[in-house]
Amino acid sequence: MVTVKEIAFIGYPCTDVARARAFYEQVLNLKVSVQFEHEGKLWLEYDIGASTLAVSNMAADKWKPSADGPSAALEVEDFDAAIAALRAAGTRFLIEPMDSGVCRMAIVTDPDGNSLAIHKRKAQP
Repeated sequence: MVTVKEIAFIGYPCTDVARARAFYEQVLNLKVSVQFEHEGKLWLEYDIGASTLAVSNMAADKWKPSADGPSAALEVEDFDAAIAALRAAGTRFLIEPMDSGVCRMAIVTDPDGNSLAIHKRKAQP
């Protein structure tokens, strides 16, 4: 039997580390918690609450960026401010901001085309 305790990390491949870092660190305001290099390739980790988002070009020949793959949902403090900042940075929106009744969200892409959900839970009565 498999017993899953938690998500260790969510990984996103990238083709240009400097461009990816600009997006994740300047646009999304994430801070690198772990960084290591192997054979000229870089692995970056950003701790977000109890989870980790990893960005890397380490397996570029096998791990390709795609908007069609899984998508991390990033819970934001202020949805409207986050959307405005993403628009100001020229971020591509795959799904425009919407209200599901229980949350507000939009789907954007990072510079490599990987999907990210920008998400804000609504307070439950």
